[in-house]
Amino acid sequence: MIDIIFINPGDRKVIFQDLGKDITAIEPPYLTLSFATYLKNQNINVKILDANAENITPEETAQKVKELNPKLVALIVYGNQPSASTQNMSISGKIATTIKSIINVPIVMGGLHPSALPKRTLEEEDIDFVIEGEEQIPLQELIKEIKNNKDYSKVEGLWYYESNEIKNNPKGKLISNLDDYMPIADWDMLPMDKYRAHNWHCFDDIENRMPYASIYTSLGCPYKCTFCCINAPFGKSTIRYRSPEIIVNELELLNTKYKIKNIKFIDEMFVLHEEHYMKIVDLIIEKNLDLNIWCYARVDTIKPYTLKRMKQAGINWLALGIESANPNVRDGASKKMRVKDIKQQVNDIQSVGIRVIGNYIFGLQDDTIESMQETLDMAKELNCEFANFYCAMAYPGSPLYNIALKESLELPDVWHGYSQHSYVMQPLPSKYVTAKEIVKFRDEAFHEYFESSTYLNMLENKFGVDVKKHMVEITQTRLKRKILDD
Repeated sequence: MIDIIFINPGDRKVIFQDLGKDITAIEPPYLTLSFATYLKNQNINVKILDANAENITPEETAQKVKELNPKLVALIVYGNQPSASTQNMSISGKIATTIKSIINVPIVMGGLHPSALPKRTLEEEDIDFVIEGEEQIPLQELIKEIKNNKDYSKVEGLWYYESNEIKNNPKGKLISNLDDYMPIADWDMLPMDKYRAHNWHCFDDIENRMPYASIYTSLGCPYKCTFCCINAPFGKSTIRYRSPEIIVNELELLNTKYKIKNIKFIDEMFVLHEEHYMKIVDLIIEKNLDLNIWCYARVDTIKPYTLKRMKQAGINWLALGIESANPNVRDGASKKMRVKDIKQQVNDIQSVGIRVIGNYIFGLQDDTIESMQETLDMAKELNCEFANFYCAMAYPGSPLYNIALKESLELPDVWHGYSQHSYVMQPLPSKYVTAKEIVKFRDEAFHEYFESSTYLNMLENKFGVDVKKHMVEITQTRLKRKILDD
């Protein structure tokens, strides 16, 4: 009998609208896979149902659970990046309710959002438990108690009901040795033929976005950006690393057994500690792995002398958190850097053949229409190979969420309203610009950037006419927004 079924929830149509059909990535749920692998190594019988990748309904998901008849269902609510956890809560709730309607099985929720709002999650969803904090040890303890004594007071970080009263146990200490609790994953537990890379990740080979994988080399982030919720499960701003050796051994497995070339390093800040990331780079080169990697960096963490070897290792894309052109508006990115400094960093990266994704945020607390226009003008001047334009959002688990509550700012009234691409998306206003104005500016900026002849000509020169045509087709899709319809 199966002890635990892990479910990876997802609703691409609601979260991404029409962009979810062919454009967005379909990413393997690495943390869910990692938890399942750890428990499997402890002789716990586990299975993963990736409802997102399989693109199945809550009813189909519940039927599969009924057929497998596990002792525990674990709904692990993360996403393609930390901010994606909350947007997946709507579909997670539907899955839980549907399962409960056809089978009497205990359900636990874990992940970033449940960890940020454990009491509310337990109260609002048709579930029995919530894990606050890291999941591996609590899951191991929980299934043991379900099988034996049902003394849930022993399970660290657990929220649960006892005699209709909510109880919660103290969180455990953060895992110190990630290699022990995040071993090389058992990728056979996932439907490996279902995952695909972002379109831009494969601009050099646009017809081969599959197969695809994503992994963590570290957990957490040492910075304290007000808009970021990444450290919600950890309770503090911190970063811990898996060893370079185990990471590269896992990359070798993916590259050789599964023939995967397209890889994402999920870490919020891969390019940070040189000793860590350059050891990974050196080992990849030593093993002669054929990879197409993308990863995150801050514009102020790039060291030009490392770039050639990073490119040699197959790091072909760097996503830079640029945020805003105006240094007084920036939150996480260095306030010391001016546009000319950012331009130099981008030029240094591109000079070795690494592509750049510029990540920009509209509606930070000190943004005005004029400062947002400065940011768009800078983005167009940089003309990176790709760009993401976001609206500032008060994600649960972020300091900005607490500010929004304190100041009674309007927040989304449904969890998928936290998706940047959903119809009901509701960002925060800045001190000077309304939420409606910010959404309108963001959506118009997207089309102004990607439809410009400067950008499209650059694409054609670097990647060929097919990639240019691909982006022209994408810009034919315009997101619908409730806030702009009202």
